Formats: sequence, structure tokens, C-alpha cells
Amino acid sequence: MAASVFCCLRCCGDSGSGHIQLKEMPAVQLDTQHMGTDVVIVKNGRRICGTGGCLANAPLHQNKSYFEFKIQSTAPAGLGNLQPEDPVMSSASILPIQPPPRREGLSGASLSLEARKSRPATHPASQCRIQGKSLLLQSSSPMQNLRSCPPKKQSQGEEVQRRSPKGIWGIGVATQKVNLNQIPLGRDVHSLVMRNDGALYHNNEEKNRLPANNLPQEGDVVGITYDHVELNVYLNGKNMHCPASGIRGTVYPVVYVDDSAILDCQFSDFYHIPPTGFEKLN
Repeated sequence: MAASVFCCLRCCGDSGSGHIQLKEMPAVQLDTQHMGTDVVIVKNGRRICGTGGCLANAPLHQNKSYFEFKIQSTAPAGLGNLQPEDPVMSSASILPIQPPPRREGLSGASLSLEARKSRPATHPASQCRIQGKSLLLQSSSPMQNLRSCPPKKQSQGEEVQRRSPKGIWGIGVATQKVNLNQIPLGRDVHSLVMRNDGALYHNNEEKNRLPANNLPQEGDVVGITYDHVELNVYLNGKNMHCPASGIRGTVYPVVYVDDSAILDCQFSDFYHIPPTGFEKLN
């Protein structure tokens, strides 16, 4: 027994004709050979941004597969991390022009002449101040200045929603026949995806939908299980009990983004433990 073990070790260490080199399996990641023309893949194939879709470089061969995507950003640069209390998000307060001070001892004609002299060469202006940031609005009278400023004070929630548009994204499975330039996916038989509004689509048909109070948000981790029949969605490790099916053939993990959305894929070293029986892509 010891001799056979020694022989095995000797053969493995020998650089002669009996040596067999083991190929290292490539890591599962987003495939730059199968992506939309306006897609950008960074972080060693783990992050997608730009516009369009991308497949992973490995199909779902095993019976029960699991993978994750983390929603990194769903808003344009500079707005994604704004809080309601940030200066640019605050409602405007109007500061109308104050009339020139009355000079004692001047007659009406002199006062009128003095007022004209004190008037600036350019048009009068008022300031719509947003907590330290001023927008100069030019007009010919204080009343026009008032009308130039926002007519009503918006609530913080309305302002956040107006200035932070929601990015477009979707994740699921697809065959290599899918058109990765045509988003959102789920319009044909070649893809089955969950879109950012929580709807699961296949062949342009809504198959299921996440509860309205459990829609994925920035920072959430979405897990996908697939057993060659059903696709299921997990939000931060919790089963959403929202199955969808219908796609046929060899499928790959797929993701698409638009409108400044940024997603990170996770095909191993998961944030959450896969459900029982499911495992990473081989």
C-alpha cells in the first residue's frame, strides 16, 4: 500500500511523459463574449453597468443551482447616496428683493432720482436659495421674481422621488439565443427574469410578482434558485414564494441594466446560505 502511494506521488512529481497537467477550471463570472454592445463589465467579471444584458460564462448544468446579485446602485452618479436632509434635496425658500431704504430729508423728486442711481446696471434679481446654494433668477420686478421661483413647497419625499429616478434592471436565466440588446428581457421564449418592479416575465407574459412591500432596494441581495423547472426568488435570504417557469433548453444566469443601475454578481462565497439541496454553479 505504501509503495503504491509512493509511486503515485513520484508520478505526479515527474515532469516526464507520464505527467498529466490538471487544467484549472475558469471562475464563473459574467461573460464578455455574450453581452450587449453598450454593456460595461468590471471588477473581474463581477459587476455590470451601462445598458443591456449579459450572460454568465457557465450554464446551469446541475439539477439545483443557486446564485446571487447585489443591487449596488439604482440612481445616477451623485444622486444615489443623497439623503432628504442634503442641501440639494431641500425645498426652496424665496428671498424677495428688499426696497431701497428711505432717505430722510429728500423730496419726492430727489428720492426718485436717488433710487434710480442706486439701481444696478443689470436687471434686478432675486435669489431662490436651496440651503446655501443660490440660483439667480433675473426679472424686472419683485413680483416677477416671486413668480419665477417654485410655486409651492415640495415635501422631502416628493423631492427625493423626483430627483432620484429608479434604475432599470433584471435578473434570471436565459438561453444563448436571447437578444441582450433588447431590454427589458422576458419578452420572448429565450429568457425568464425578475424585473426591478418585482414582476417575473417569460415570453412577454407576467408569470408572477413579488409582494409590493418586498421589492428589492439598493443594497439588497437577490438570490435565484433554478431546478430546470421552476425559478424562485430569495430576498436577503428570505424565500419570496414567487415561482415562475416556462423556459426550455440550456440556460445561463442572465442580468441586464439601464438608467444608471449597477449590479454585482455572486456565483460563490454567497452572502446567504443557499437553500437546502441547491449549490453554486459547477
